[in-house]
Amino acid sequence: MENIEDWKKAGKIAGQVLQYGKGLIVKGASYLDVIEKIEAKIKELGGEPAFPPQMSMNDVAAHFTVDADEDVKFENQVVSLDVGVHINGAIGDTACTVDLSGKYPELVKASEEALKEAIKVVKPGVKVSEIGKIIEETIKRFGFVPIRNLSGHGLDLYNIHSAPSIPNYDNGSSETLKKGQIIAIEPFATNGAGLIYETDRANIFSVVKKKPIRSATARRVLKEIESYNGLPFTTRNIKVPMAAIGLRELEQAGIIRAYPPLPDKNHGIVTQAEHSLIVDDEAVVLTKP
Repeated sequence: MENIEDWKKAGKIAGQVLQYGKGLIVKGASYLDVIEKIEAKIKELGGEPAFPPQMSMNDVAAHFTVDADEDVKFENQVVSLDVGVHINGAIGDTACTVDLSGKYPELVKASEEALKEAIKVVKPGVKVSEIGKIIEETIKRFGFVPIRNLSGHGLDLYNIHSAPSIPNYDNGSSETLKKGQIIAIEPFATNGAGLIYETDRANIFSVVKKKPIRSATARRVLKEIESYNGLPFTTRNIKVPMAAIGLRELEQAGIIRAYPPLPDKNHGIVTQAEHSLIVDDEAVVLTKP
C-alpha cells in the first residue's frame, strides 16, 4: 500500500484530536471556541483538517457546524463529534458522542458497541452486508434502530467517501472487502425513525466539478477553496467579501456541492461512533488515540 505512513499518522492524529475535543465538550462551553481549538490542535500535531470538524446535536446525525458570526452554548445536548485529519491527502476519520443531558447512556453505548462488534469481523472476503447485519443487530439489542440511509465508507487520497459503502443494516449486498482497503465504519443509533433527511441550510461544501464561471465573486471564492483539493470546507474558512453570493453561484453552476444538516425524520436523538481501519487478516484500527 502506498503512503502507508501518511495513513497511520493521519489516523493517529485524528484519534488524539477526537479525545482532546471530547474533553472540551462540557456544559457552558462555546461551540465556536471548541471547534477553533480542535482545528488548532490538528495543525499543532502536524495534520490538516480533512473536513470541517463537526458537532451535530440531538436529532441531527451529521453535517452541522456554525458560521463565524454565530455560536451555540453547550447545555444538555447530545453531541456527536466528527473529526477528520489528512496528511498529504491520506485521511483519518473518527467520531464519538458526548451526552451532556445524562439521559441517553444506553443510546451512546449502542453505537459504540456496534462499532466494536463490526470491527471484529472485518477481514478480506467479508460481505459489507454482514458488517451491516452486525451493526443492526447490536443496536437493536439495546432497543434502538440504526440509521439506514447513512453508512460507513471507503477512504482514498483526498476522497472521504469512496467505495465501498459500509451499511448500518443488512442491505443484502454481495460486495466484499478486499485486503488493503481503507474504510471507515460509522454506526448511527437512534430512538427515532432510523431515516434522515436533508434540511435547506448548508454551510459545508466541496468542489465536485471544475469549469469556468463568469462571476468575479464566484471566481475569487473558487480560487480560495482550490487549496482543499476537493475536500470539504465551510463558510468560516472563506475570507472573500460577499462569499455567500459566490458560493450560491458556484452551487447553481454545479461546481460545488452542499452538505446540509441531516436530522432524523422523527427527530429522535442520534448517537454516532466511528473508526478508520485497514482491511487485513486482522483489521488495523488507524484512529486509536
